[in-house]
Amino acid sequence: MDDLQQMRLTSSSCAKVFIQRDYSEGVGVKFETKLPNELQGKIDSTEFENVINNINSIYAEAESLSPRTYLENCFACLTAYLILICMQTNYEKNVKRASEYIVTENDRLFIPRGLLMVDPMERGLRCIEICMINEPAVNTGSSASSNNRNSKVI
Repeated sequence: MDDLQQMRLTSSSCAKVFIQRDYSEGVGVKFETKLPNELQGKIDSTEFENVINNINSIYAEAESLSPRTYLENCFACLTAYLILICMQTNYEKNVKRASEYIVTENDRLFIPRGLLMVDPMERGLRCIEICMINEPAVNTGSSASSNNRNSKVI
């Protein structure tokens, strides 16, 4: 985990690519699966699509309505939401599962290639940030904040 923490510290000064949300099927959490041009040659497009599809399916499961979800909400209402102190909701469990999956894929696929995928929950589920650790951010000399330098939106 020390390598991951070190990479997170250096990720603020590296080139970044953002994978945007895909709203073609509504407002549910779903990210675009197309491999960005900036990542061509760094990662196989099939592997990239598989990772994004798995993340999409985890978030789809988190947002799905099931008898369990209805019961969770009924018990929450009946207990003035105090039951949520004692138990994790289905949504929370799936968000945790997505975070664990991203850590696993970082270790297996992204970090060995000099990349780091940031959990989309850290970006408010707006995008998936991929840091290219081996490529420094280019200083444009403008007054733009350091978070926006050399950022590429897909």
